Amino acid sequence: MPAYRSPSPRHTRRPRPRTAALLGVVTAVIALVLTLAVPASAAQPPRPPGPGERVEPGHAYMGVGTRIEQGRDSGHDTDITPADTSGVQGIDVSHWQGYINWNSVRAAGIDFAYIKATEGTSFKDSRFGQNYTNAYYAGLVRGAYHFARPNYSSGATQANFFASNGGAWSADSQTLPGVLDIEHNPSGSMCYGLSTTQMRNWIYDFYTTYKYRTGRDIVIYTTASWWNTCTGYWSGMYDKAPLWVAHWHVSSPTIPSGFPTWTFWQYTATGRVGGVSGDVDRNKFNGSMSRLLALANNTA
Repeated sequence: MPAYRSPSPRHTRRPRPRTAALLGVVTAVIALVLTLAVPASAAQPPRPPGPGERVEPGHAYMGVGTRIEQGRDSGHDTDITPADTSGVQGIDVSHWQGYINWNSVRAAGIDFAYIKATEGTSFKDSRFGQNYTNAYYAGLVRGAYHFARPNYSSGATQANFFASNGGAWSADSQTLPGVLDIEHNPSGSMCYGLSTTQMRNWIYDFYTTYKYRTGRDIVIYTTASWWNTCTGYWSGMYDKAPLWVAHWHVSSPTIPSGFPTWTFWQYTATGRVGGVSGDVDRNKFNGSMSRLLALANNTA
């Protein structure tokens, strides 16, 4: 029997270039399949812009200007009196929340939601249609909001754009009147370069145009600091627009000048709710569920 000899380098098999390329393709395909296998609900939403970061057109969200005034709500500060989370609870969302499981939101005790529809003159939120429809089928009372950019165009122009792209209203027991989100400018001077008189006229033009288009009074979302500074303590909307006040870190909100009381209160920007990945704004309605439905249906 001949003695055993180890194979010489000349006889050692090496992967052929074609085989190595094929292995690379297979590996890439497997990685892609594993990525697609992750459910959309598990995907983390992108991080929204924070204080000090320039907010490009179309990327603003309810509370982005409030963060400049009041800071990011940690939700865990020991010296902050917890907000009242009893009663009729709601959230507000935009594309920054990513995928939302609205059935889980409803199961978590959330009764209403406001969803970003438009911004300025031409920007439409990419997730508005999906959120608005799915919230409806999950049984929430929901409405749309418009992020104001008073330095872009007139109030009438933006109200028409909003009413034509999600901000309309119908008496179906599940549609709230639209919201004018007007707060600290996230991309420049606090009052968008307008004088107090110009700002009052802008808001009033938005209000009258929206009411002409929908038959409803607009809800105004703002802060006491912004409103008092940029409208000059204006009382012209006292009996015209329900107030949605944003005030974090407190047990009760400060009311802007010229409003009798608050209808909605955004009490935190870092709430947690089942069905939403990460932080979400949480809100409280100032009344019972029957009163919320009366607001939705425009009844006494």
